[in-house]
Order: sequence, then structure tokens, then C-alpha cells
Amino acid sequence: MQISLEAERLIVHWSDGTVGTFPWLWLRDTDPAGFHPMTGERTFDLTGVPADIRASGATIDGDMLVVDWNDNLVPGRFPLDWILEHRPGRRRDDPATVAPLLWRGGSDTPDTARFPAEGILRSDAVLGEWLHATKRDGLSIVDGLSDTVDAGTAIAARVGHLRETHFGTTFEVVSKPDPNNLAYTAEALPLHTDLTNQDLPPGYQFLHCLANEAQGGGSLFCDGFAVAEDLQENAAELADELARTSIPFRFHDAGTDIRARKRVITRDETGRTVEICFNAHLADILDLAPEALAPYYATYRRFMAMTRDPLYTRRLRLAAGEMVVFDNRRILHGRDAFDPTTGFRHLHGCYVDRADWDSRMRVLARAPD
Repeated sequence: MQISLEAERLIVHWSDGTVGTFPWLWLRDTDPAGFHPMTGERTFDLTGVPADIRASGATIDGDMLVVDWNDNLVPGRFPLDWILEHRPGRRRDDPATVAPLLWRGGSDTPDTARFPAEGILRSDAVLGEWLHATKRDGLSIVDGLSDTVDAGTAIAARVGHLRETHFGTTFEVVSKPDPNNLAYTAEALPLHTDLTNQDLPPGYQFLHCLANEAQGGGSLFCDGFAVAEDLQENAAELADELARTSIPFRFHDAGTDIRARKRVITRDETGRTVEICFNAHLADILDLAPEALAPYYATYRRFMAMTRDPLYTRRLRLAAGEMVVFDNRRILHGRDAFDPTTGFRHLHGCYVDRADWDSRMRVLARAPD
């Protein structure tokens, strides 16, 4: 291993050919001595040192890189393995990073992954496998649940805190005489993602079937990431329009009026689709400029039509004791109309945020002490 000091940075050459470039200010900001020993939070004040800080020297001492600062501060000591793993330009390894496996409808669609409720509740290994598979596919089924509302929320609690919304911490999907949402009717529910009117829509949704005796009422699902990918491949200008232009969404009833602007397709800095927000029945009156309406409607209608194409839809008929779990910011869901006079249909639902899902994956991946 070799190190060399330059005016603005330290260069480290590892024996396997890896080269790390470490600006002095980054090294000072990352000095392990600048983090609380118990909480792990940074206590170092970045404004307390000059922006052009540099070291007076640096040496290798066993398995440590020792940096002597030019203002007589206590030398910084960096474990070589740690600094190799965290060198600038290399993102931290994340056990919650799972490449999405996009799916479409049709006879060649893989079966929806199933996991036993008892295994998820009792075994961290099964819990981890279920978390990984659900994040990969965006959708899974948990079976073997008892017929109590607590059975589904117990699975959700294995992941993290339940997300409270204006519908409550949990909600009942049943036909009601005075509904404030289409989900509480017997009508067909077009494919959508939930609560696009929220500043941050919920992450994972849990729908526990307690009864499904009525004629009709099949559940529909669509991988929004697959739709976005195919739209980008076949009509990039339309996909770009959905990723560029935000539209208003709104939920309002007697005591609530919650609004947010969202893009149907959200991408990260690499251009990868990371979120779908699509809910035609919560879309507010489009307020785009007149000249922007025609091109937006063209792409909006195209996306909507694709979600309804059997090529992209998966139909499931949930039975009592089954719970479907899906990423609400990827998977669109809906249902067929049903006849409430032919039997009772009752789903019990709740949400857990994506951040809590990923947190549980990371904790489970830690090596035992």
C-alpha cells in the first residue's frame, strides 16, 4: 500500500490496484473522533475548520491510516478496511438494495410468492426471505392467517410502525351506505396507487381478507415499473412527459382536504423509475396551461390504457385467511365490481412505510455479535 499527499487531497493505492482519492475536508468531516461513541451521530462541526484545511502528514500504522492535521488537532485514525469500503465515489453497501424483478400479466407470469404467517411471525429467517421477495416482486401473499383483524397487523408490526393516515391506523374495506371513498362501495375500482394526495404516499400496503363470499370482487394488480419501462422503450417522449410534469391530487370529505402535486413517474438521478403515483379518481382538476393539456392527456391516457391491458394485469381472488402485501408506490391495485347481496366481502388494511421496510431488512442482515 502506498499513500501520497497532494495540496487538496490524499491518494491511497491498495495492493490490488484500487485507488482512493480523499479530499482533506472529507477526511476531517469523516474522522471517527467526530462521531458520538454511543449514538454514532456526527458531533463534528464542519464550520469549525477552514474549508481549505489540509494535513501536515499521513502515515500507515499497522491497520490504521493516521492523519496529522496542520492545526495541531488530535490526529485522525482511520481503519484501512473501513476507509477502503467508504472511499468517496463508492456508495455504502445496503442490504435493503434489491433490484426489482418486473412482471407482466399472461400465462407465463410467475406465481405470486407465498409465505406462511406463522413462519414470518416466528422466524427472522423467513421474515427476511419474505421482505426480500416482496421488495423484489413488489407483491406477495401471506397465508394461514386467523380470522381476526389483529392477525394481519401482527405481520405488519414485524416490519415496523403502522402508518397512520386520515383513514386511521387501520381501515376496513367493506361496502358502506355512506362512503367517502370508492373503495367503500361495491363498484369496480380502477387500478391505482393509494393516497397520491399525500405529501408522502404510504409505502407497503397490507390487505387481509376476512371474508370474500360475494360474487365478483376479484383483486387486480399491475406492475407500474413494467408499464413505465415499456412506455419508455416504445414512446420515450411520453414517458418523459409523465416524469417531468406534476399534476394535482386531492382527497376531501366533511373534515379533510389533503392535496399534493405528484408526477406519475418519479425517477432517481440515474434515470431509474423508483415510484409510480397514479390515481385517476383522486386526480384533481388538471391545472396545466392550455397548450400543455393536449400533450399531457395523450401520455396520461396511454399510461392508463396500458395499466388496463391484460398484458400487464394479474388477477387474484383472495380467500379468507390470505393477505396480499404490495409496494403501493410501484404496484397498482384495483378490483372487479361485486354484488353485496350475494355474500359478505371484508378486507382489513394497513400501511408500513418503505423506510421501515428497508430498516428491518438492514437490521436482519447484521452479523450476530
